[in-house]
Amino acid sequence: MPLPHTGHDVVIVGGGHNGLTAAAYLARAGLRVLLLERDDHLGGAAVSAQAFDGVDARLSRYSYLVSLLPQRVIDDLGLDITLVRRRFSSYTPDPRDPSRGLLIDAEAGPEASAAAFARIGAEADAAAWGAFSDQTARLAERLFPTLTEPLPTREEARRLVDDQDAWSAFVERPLAEAIDTRFADDLVRGVVATDGLIGTFTELDDPALDANRCFLYHVIGGGTGDWDVPVGGMGDVTGELARVARESGAELVTGAEVLAVDADGGRVHYRLDGVEQVASARTVLANVAPIVLDRLLDAGADAAAAADARAAAAAPGSAAPGSDSGSASAVAPRHQSPFVPDVPVGLPAVVRERLRQLSEPEGAQVKVNLLLTRLPRLRDEQVDAEAAFSGTFHINELESQLATAYRTAARGEVPSPLPCEIYCHTLSDPSILAPELVEAGWHTLTVFGLHVPHRLVERLGNDVLRERLQAEVLASLNSVLAEPVEDIIATDAAGRPCIETKTTLDLEHALGMPGGNIFHGPLSWPWAEPGTALTTPAERWGVATRHPRVLLCGSGAVRGGAVSGIGGHNAAMAVLEAGTD
Repeated sequence: MPLPHTGHDVVIVGGGHNGLTAAAYLARAGLRVLLLERDDHLGGAAVSAQAFDGVDARLSRYSYLVSLLPQRVIDDLGLDITLVRRRFSSYTPDPRDPSRGLLIDAEAGPEASAAAFARIGAEADAAAWGAFSDQTARLAERLFPTLTEPLPTREEARRLVDDQDAWSAFVERPLAEAIDTRFADDLVRGVVATDGLIGTFTELDDPALDANRCFLYHVIGGGTGDWDVPVGGMGDVTGELARVARESGAELVTGAEVLAVDADGGRVHYRLDGVEQVASARTVLANVAPIVLDRLLDAGADAAAAADARAAAAAPGSAAPGSDSGSASAVAPRHQSPFVPDVPVGLPAVVRERLRQLSEPEGAQVKVNLLLTRLPRLRDEQVDAEAAFSGTFHINELESQLATAYRTAARGEVPSPLPCEIYCHTLSDPSILAPELVEAGWHTLTVFGLHVPHRLVERLGNDVLRERLQAEVLASLNSVLAEPVEDIIATDAAGRPCIETKTTLDLEHALGMPGGNIFHGPLSWPWAEPGTALTTPAERWGVATRHPRVLLCGSGAVRGGAVSGIGGHNAAMAVLEAGTD
């Protein structure tokens, strides 16, 4: 029999960074907060881990850079974290001639910048790059501060940007037009385009504008668009959030698997140490993907109906078992889904599940972590490896290659060459390695492969796909190196290469991200579209579901996605505002 666990104002489902952010804000405001995390540790995707046996290196295993985390959240909560700005924005070897490449240096003057573009035959694009950067910087400056305020309307956001050309280019027209009308070179176009494709399986000219939304979030972070390195790794960011939440009085429980959420009763059913328990609260915050919450709500509706049926059967004068009479609640239809649109109440479970599959989020990436005994040598002898790898290292990401990769994956095949982006944490922050490894010159590399949709898992099987993708990542990297990267991959205590590959299914199993979608679902514009209700605090902060007592506080909220804490902040603000209404 479930054991009651009462006396909380808020129960938070999920202990990722957004759940921890909400817990910290609410506990600091004096609310009684219980956070339930199914894993044996907190942090969700923003964690550090010793990925290789016997090797003292703590990698940011899943999420790895910070852009959207507002300084406001850091200051409000008193987080003791350090973010390092990278001097070099990116380096892109030219797949047409890997002995040359484009190095974007944030500190370069106009002449040096022009010379960098001239190296790849893209002299005409140097000025266009500067103008384009100025335009996206304006978007960042105007829009980023709104992410921690109640939702502006679309028209309010447009007036705030105050640049009709930028608004039309990035919000109203497919991203391909904004890129292709400004840049002539295939490589330059590709470098810009990747910000619209990371974790998003789409084409640049798709009128659905998925690439535009992805692009917008990638270029407005921090009000500058910069992506910074968290000193100590991602685990230090979530470790600080957990510290503040605990010290403020929040109860953070790991190993607690949430089984159901009763939207009407504010009850969360969970299993801890093999015992089913129930926590009750005025408000439930869901730091899980919306479609996961949908399933928990279904289970909660069933649990509530069963409890009502038992109560009705035990009441004096109740109908005998097997009779046609009984309380209406005993046969009540399952709740109306907040996330699968236009699903009639009472549909058979098999039909509901099919509709859910059709709307299931789909990730589109592979993540590979490597530990190297030194940085590899480049085929481009004019660029120092430390400069090339200290920013984002683009491989096989011509715009034409990105388009080909999409078409290949769309027909169910693994792209080859695989478009990839590489990041080296240790060039900005060696603290994640033991001192002896730093002295020996070891480095981490994180590879993010694009256009690998979750549907490939079903076609090929996860083990086969993981092996294929790892091979494609290494081949893509080797295509621009002067030596095989395999020759400098470190080995663990058992002599195995220090390389781990995470498919979309691996992310789903490890993190509860359906389809391995790193954003928990389709990204939304960071404003309220026309006709959106903005009556309640939850609606105004972009965290509402159809259930007043259940709010989103994760990446699935409006303005969610990436390591930002924005979903958690905004859910907390909605709860606090509701308390004063």
